[in-house]
Amino acid sequence: MAAFIARGRPLIGVTASVHGSRIAWWANRLALRRAGARAVRITARDPFPIERLDGLVVGGGDDIDAALYGETALPKMRIDPERDRLELCALDGAAARRLPVLGICRGSQMINVHRGGSLLTDIHEVYEEAPRLRTVLPRKRIRIDPRSHLYRILGIAECRVNALHHQAVDRLGDGLRVVARETVGIVQGIEAVHHPFLIGVQWHPEYLVADQRQQALFRTLAATAAGTASLEDATAL
Repeated sequence: MAAFIARGRPLIGVTASVHGSRIAWWANRLALRRAGARAVRITARDPFPIERLDGLVVGGGDDIDAALYGETALPKMRIDPERDRLELCALDGAAARRLPVLGICRGSQMINVHRGGSLLTDIHEVYEEAPRLRTVLPRKRIRIDPRSHLYRILGIAECRVNALHHQAVDRLGDGLRVVARETVGIVQGIEAVHHPFLIGVQWHPEYLVADQRQQALFRTLAATAAGTASLEDATAL
């Protein structure tokens, strides 16, 4: 947190695959810049010291290795073991330093796995009635727990989000709670019970650039990383 005083803006790490989409990186970088933060891209090939960060975004990407939560990978799963190790290590460091963390899509799932939880390897095998959506446009309706940190940030109990996933949180990890679901029941948001900002969302707020409620996730992350705001102040940011 003291880094904010020395450099003027908090430094947020954004994890990504070595060969991952640059579009997601630039979208996250822009969202963080608009929120008043600087961003650094972190990959297995280009790691970054966690002790130099003020906050962390665990980004979207390939599936997480099912062996990490005691399941067998499906043939269609595309995994990135090096990134898995990088993010688990980054989350260890963030936990030790109590850094604010935002998990996006895969990143939300990784937060759950890091805390001992499991995933649905394919949501459509369990939720057969779930629409098979894959779009950056807000086409999926979700409900948010009004008692949650996520609700205080977004300021709304229902909204539409985008969908680029086929996996989701199943068994919750230690100290986590479900704070958002879509109408068929699939988990769309999780957060830590005893942490100033450890939130995972199954959608991609970085692509919803015109939605100020969604961009509040980045503003609150940046402000918390800078040590200038609490979650109670989030709706005023």
